[in-house]
Amino acid sequence: MAVNVMLADDHSLVREGLKSLLELEGDIKVIAEAVDGADCLSKLETVSPDVLLLDINMPVMNGLDVLKKLKDNRSNVKVLVLTVHNEIEYLMKAVDIGIDGYVLKDSESSELKKAIFTIAEGETYIQPSLIPQLNSKRIEKDKDGAKIDNLTRRELEVLKLLAVGKYNKEIAEELDISERTVKNHVSNIFKKIDVTDRTQAAVFAIRNNLIEIF
Repeated sequence: MAVNVMLADDHSLVREGLKSLLELEGDIKVIAEAVDGADCLSKLETVSPDVLLLDINMPVMNGLDVLKKLKDNRSNVKVLVLTVHNEIEYLMKAVDIGIDGYVLKDSESSELKKAIFTIAEGETYIQPSLIPQLNSKRIEKDKDGAKIDNLTRRELEVLKLLAVGKYNKEIAEELDISERTVKNHVSNIFKKIDVTDRTQAAVFAIRNNLIEIF
């Protein structure tokens, strides 16, 4: 029995190429296509693919937001992210949300089909070339988690405000504390998360999803 697949990508040529490639041997059938994230969610209300091939960069709603919506709504559809993004941060975010698979668009067709069949059978598939980076990033994240746990509630508040670009005076006013107290908190934060300046502290906060970047 063929695996039913839905394609979500804003480039029509990509969708056409994928459809032709996947249906070539008859073991995969493309039953629906979506041109953006919102269109994808809308069509999933009326179709039930075994696997959703999801691009990250799409208008209206990006792939990671679509994935989060599906997981929040307890959708049963298996999601395979097919993307040009080889930056490990995207993969980490997808894994944290609950991805079923992640493959780069420059992979071989045999690898893409293997990922689809693996996911359809209920297993997870991450492109093998990305796994060493993923494991390294997980170790780094575990270390960051320990550093975050070591921050006091107030230090965490100060770090978040610092990370969005607020100066000590602005932080003091928002938290109703003195600038001297803020300065002491910043110094303690730097020591606890092992950074030397505000930029590094902001990067730490962004990397660990302590603040949202729009």
